[in-house]
Amino acid sequence: MTHAGTNATLIVGKVKVSLFERMAIRVLVCPDSFKGSLTSVEAAEAIVRGIRIGAGENCFEVTSLPLADGGEGTVDALVRATGGVIRHTRAHDPLGREIDSFYGLIGDGKTAVVEMAAASGLTLLSQSERDPLVTSTYGTGELLMAAANEGVQEIIVGIGGSATNDAGYGALRALGARFLDKNGNELPDGGGFLAELEQIDLSGFAFPIDKVKVVVACDVRNPLYGPMGAAAVFGPQKGASVEAVERLDNGLRRWAEVVKEQTGKDVANLPGAGAAGGLGAALAAFLNAELRSGIDIVLDAVGFDRYLSDTDLVITGEGKLDEQTGFGKAVGGVLKRASGAGVPVIALAGSCAGDLRNLYDEGLTAAFSIVPGPMTVAYAMSHAQELLMSLAANVSRLVVAGSLHTLRTERCCR
Repeated sequence: MTHAGTNATLIVGKVKVSLFERMAIRVLVCPDSFKGSLTSVEAAEAIVRGIRIGAGENCFEVTSLPLADGGEGTVDALVRATGGVIRHTRAHDPLGREIDSFYGLIGDGKTAVVEMAAASGLTLLSQSERDPLVTSTYGTGELLMAAANEGVQEIIVGIGGSATNDAGYGALRALGARFLDKNGNELPDGGGFLAELEQIDLSGFAFPIDKVKVVVACDVRNPLYGPMGAAAVFGPQKGASVEAVERLDNGLRRWAEVVKEQTGKDVANLPGAGAAGGLGAALAAFLNAELRSGIDIVLDAVGFDRYLSDTDLVITGEGKLDEQTGFGKAVGGVLKRASGAGVPVIALAGSCAGDLRNLYDEGLTAAFSIVPGPMTVAYAMSHAQELLMSLAANVSRLVVAGSLHTLRTERCCR
């Protein structure tokens, strides 16, 4: 775990040690956001500061690489990692109000990144405003069109954190499509009216599908409708009542029927079709989009595997570690690649819940919660930065102590 470098000194317990004839430990710090508390950038900064507090300036060579899995923070993570730029633009929020929004261009200038949450996200609405019967993805379509007009060859679309359940109808309307009822009238915004759909008019559809490849960053595998579909699983957290869930589900079924009749594409059971209230299905059906694991898209885009070739230890993290972490979440994606490359991984989290043996079986070295003792969830979230920094400091000292043990063992065996 160590290699040639300068000497450094650390106090471990009451012992002053010189590190080492060959030094520094190369650490890749790559957390996701701690939702509700820290962005991935803020989390990475806290971990880096903690490492330096715990082990000094010279014990570690630290590389910071904040990540995201397709939800909030995806644009920022990719732009920062690739030397890209943020483009600011106006768009409409889930209730049709004009807002300041953004998308990104990554460093190669050929790829744009659109974050659905920047225009159609749940965090843009107050609790009382959340109603997927009327919320729309129109603003996401505006961001897609703005990105396409940059002349890019590819658009990565992160579709986490949505406030909508309209099967992407709003986004497609922003791109020029029209969704009509039996009287030829265009449907109102929102998923509550899709059951009335009779015809899709694409005569004004303006997105350049022949020139721009669309890749959807998606971390769920749910079908479009049914017991595991978009409305049943995700509708309640977006404000849907029991009655509203049934109405939304019927609308998604009708939407899928009309799409199949007119285009020949059956996307209802496509893994990820139910993501973001059906936006995944819409992008696949009308933009020929490829749906992929969000964290894999991000890791590929930032060149994560190249970083691993020069790394001794990975420190990652997110708000919560549990049995689902290994399935499409950021920490799970990092762990899969790092363990495959033989690099140990330590995960820091707001909480560690349930049985984590599947993560250890995948190669996780250790997991730690930032909560050192009894405290309220509200306190932990409001003090997440300092708690994470303190934990990182302790972990860094533990890593150094383990490296000392390895070094002494090597000396004894000479």
